[in-house]
Amino acid sequence: MTRVFVASIQFSTLYAEMGMALDGKVQGLRERRVAEYGRAVSDQYQGVTKDKIRRVLRHLDLQGNNDLIDAVFALLDDETLSWFSKAPKGSTLSDGASTAHLACHIGILQRGAGKLDREGRDYWIKPLRDLGGIEAVTLDRGEFVPGHTKAKSPNSSYRLEAAFREILTAPDGEWQESLDAWAASEMARERLAFQAKMAAAAKAASDTGHAALINDCVEYYAPRFLAGYEVLYVDDSDGDRISPEERAKMEAAGAVLTLADPMPDVLLRHPETDWLWVIEAVTSDGEVDAHKVKGMQAFAHRCGKAGVGFTTAYRTWKEAAARQGAQRNVAVNTYIWIRDDPAKQLLLSG
Repeated sequence: MTRVFVASIQFSTLYAEMGMALDGKVQGLRERRVAEYGRAVSDQYQGVTKDKIRRVLRHLDLQGNNDLIDAVFALLDDETLSWFSKAPKGSTLSDGASTAHLACHIGILQRGAGKLDREGRDYWIKPLRDLGGIEAVTLDRGEFVPGHTKAKSPNSSYRLEAAFREILTAPDGEWQESLDAWAASEMARERLAFQAKMAAAAKAASDTGHAALINDCVEYYAPRFLAGYEVLYVDDSDGDRISPEERAKMEAAGAVLTLADPMPDVLLRHPETDWLWVIEAVTSDGEVDAHKVKGMQAFAHRCGKAGVGFTTAYRTWKEAAARQGAQRNVAVNTYIWIRDDPAKQLLLSG
């Protein structure tokens, strides 16, 4: 099947007025394609089949990861128009796909099942990203720029690194030697360093302040109001959810987050009392609500901890008022801290 889906109705236009969640939209797209074409995806993208991807990944000892194979296949999809409503005109999933886009493409469009759990990206994005084969990009002001420039942004995306894509699309008999050179440790280090440099430059140009607020919670709020607590984990980017250093800290503290647990912006522990503390830094959404409390209390109980406390941090009173005037979702018996009024915190009792 050759580029039969390019002429399909623009995804965002087709469902714009339906208020449907992404997985519902992709399910509708799958049903329409199956009815019209007899299948939901092509058997190859850019001339690359899943079997070809598997053979390439075998040279990297990654051939057994079916989720990764399907993720690469999704990132080759230059037939499906972008699922971002403000993507550049004519752009496709291969130009940049978010974690949610990939989860739906793999689980729904390719497999005809439910979308993958986004926390599983450590298995279907990270292995190849660590080698530089998948690179981070962000949709920023109508174009895809290098790196994840805004922490936890819905516009954070991924695409195949250009040289790796060329290896995938190269004819049999030619790609093997190119892959050996590409995978050499020195080349991999240089490639990752370049990607990091470009990502840092893009981030500096479009930082929204979420990472800065998380940093201020660690640098200023915690020392003042959480004396004695030690930082176990900080989620201030869209890279690896848990670094090796953070995992080692959590293992030593007996509090290891898994993919099934809520992932807070900051997780702390008091070594003497064995209490945990969760901080959520809010610039758009993500307050400590009842669901977050329930999930982290279950985590603390599973780990045998004495208890867990919670703080929602905002940059300004104005932002806090705007969010809570509309949402009113901060859980009772948790705290609020305002960075612009840092000398006090508020306990929401109920």
